[in-house]
Amino acid sequence: MENKDNFSYTYSASQQEEIRKIREKYSPKEPDKMEQLRRLDESVTRKGTTVSLVIGIVGALILGTGMSFCMVWTDLFAIGIIIGVIGIGAVSSAYPVYNLIIKKEREKIADEVLRLTDELMK
Repeated sequence: MENKDNFSYTYSASQQEEIRKIREKYSPKEPDKMEQLRRLDESVTRKGTTVSLVIGIVGALILGTGMSFCMVWTDLFAIGIIIGVIGIGAVSSAYPVYNLIIKKEREKIADEVLRLTDELMK
């Protein structure tokens, strides 16, 4: 079926914008170097944060267990002190572990970050 009237219709500005947004969802995207740089930087801190949070939370639970031993079961006071000191050590080690992981992760991706920043700064 051919259209003999040469009829054309244009959409309003809001409809054009909606059409453009829908089209962007389905069109192949070129990798954005700035977004790639942000993801790399975020990946460094994400791993360190996750590990240090786990260590800190487990350490706090161990410390709480030691406190419970001391306060509730007075005949296990010495064991409670030992468990509490272990928990304090775990909580205290969370931040140094975070810094160590951050340092190692930065060393791993340093070349890629420097390459991307050189490209973006040109």
